[in-house]
Amino acid sequence: MDQTYTVNFEKMVYGGDCMGRLPDGRAVFVPFLLPGEIAEIELTESKERYARGKLIKLKQSSPDRIQPPCPYFSDCGGCHYQNIGYAQQVALKKELLRDQLERIGKFTQLPKIEITHSPLPFAYRNQAQFHPAPSADPEKLALGFKKAGSDETLPIDNCLLISEEMNHLLAQIELEPDGGIQRVVLREDSTGEQMMILEGEDEVPPDLTFELPISAAYASPDGEVFNLSGNNALLYEIDGKEFYVSPQSFFQVNLTVAAMMVRHILEQLEGKKDLRVLELYSGVGLFTRFIAPFASELIAIESSPSACFNFADNLDEFDNISLYEGPVEAILPNLIDEIEPIDLVLLDPPRAGLHTKARQALIKLNPIQIIYISCDPGTLARDLKHLAEAGYILTTLHAFDMFPQTMHVETVCLLSRKNVKEHLFVDVETTDLKKEQLPIKPTYKQLQAYIEAKHGFKVTPLYIAQVKDKLGLEKQYSFVDCGVAAEKIILPIEKLTLK
Repeated sequence: MDQTYTVNFEKMVYGGDCMGRLPDGRAVFVPFLLPGEIAEIELTESKERYARGKLIKLKQSSPDRIQPPCPYFSDCGGCHYQNIGYAQQVALKKELLRDQLERIGKFTQLPKIEITHSPLPFAYRNQAQFHPAPSADPEKLALGFKKAGSDETLPIDNCLLISEEMNHLLAQIELEPDGGIQRVVLREDSTGEQMMILEGEDEVPPDLTFELPISAAYASPDGEVFNLSGNNALLYEIDGKEFYVSPQSFFQVNLTVAAMMVRHILEQLEGKKDLRVLELYSGVGLFTRFIAPFASELIAIESSPSACFNFADNLDEFDNISLYEGPVEAILPNLIDEIEPIDLVLLDPPRAGLHTKARQALIKLNPIQIIYISCDPGTLARDLKHLAEAGYILTTLHAFDMFPQTMHVETVCLLSRKNVKEHLFVDVETTDLKKEQLPIKPTYKQLQAYIEAKHGFKVTPLYIAQVKDKLGLEKQYSFVDCGVAAEKIILPIEKLTLK
């Protein structure tokens, strides 16, 4: 047996793990444990500065621990938090979001973080992906989810995150071992219509028999989709708006929380009209459909051909919308010099966040406001850090628990470009800067110390650099040597720390 360690676990971290310390002081991360618990663990990965492990035996449990309702919990890799109550899950996600923004984003002053619960902690998903697995009957394949920390598949009979109707469908699906099916996706729309999407290794669909009253499709490795039975799209409804979604198109898995997100975004636009809007990663047009009435012109970019096809159908009633098909990082850099100034950018990128080229182009575009919708706090924090450095202020921060029982959380942020009217004007006489007080080429730290001592407030290196840009000075020289007359230096009020 491999060596084991008894560890006192201290705090939850983003990713679903709990952190403790090994005897040598290294941090160790183990899933399915809670702060305050003592456990015997075995290492699964050992690095110079940290390690990962798995639970062998729980020696002291937390009073917050509850019995998970799912018999597959801790074996299945789908859920992370079924061992704590739902209210604690939501509070934990809020704090982990804050931690990511402070640690990765380097934010020291965040707006108040609001978080909205899901009305359904279970049975909220309208989609689930299953993988074939061996079964007791050698002539049939079972379906299941990937095991926690493994690429193996765990056969399951029932999932608590999907509806009773979807579980009933799951129980009726039988696959043959030589059918070439690699993944099975089940979907259910707002009308109760169900769809099974088979993904396989063959270019053409296998010979299958359908005895179920559902729609079905086959997706080949090259992306071609074959309609096998029923409808070729599902119909979802959000706050009275209908959306057609094809088998290969993405749509939100928790419709109730998606509607709450839409309402929150509309609150940010209340009282506004005739906006010039750019939407990045527009998908099938969920958010587009609701913000289009506020726009005089709306430009959307989406890379998925299937989603673009649905977008055209779902937004057919509007004549103020243009859609570009292709990756945002390829289209946006070439588009920014061709379009008029943008009032609002709304973006909903995948889990990886903004591509570097897309982020750089967005900053160059310099819109007045940005609404950033994220499903990953880590990449959100990274992107917000870059946007803040480019002169944007994070004004609202609202999380939505789109995925109860899991580590995932959706976040909607509003960022505003700094406004001169909201900044404080401070007169700084360059004649006050004596050469004996500052060296010929003072460092930013020396300039910061001088300004704080002379005028009683703190500035960052970024604002010193912006002042130098305003005065036409080279970054490596101070303006003490340039003989520049007194200028009004613009400093954001919220960045000042007055004595």
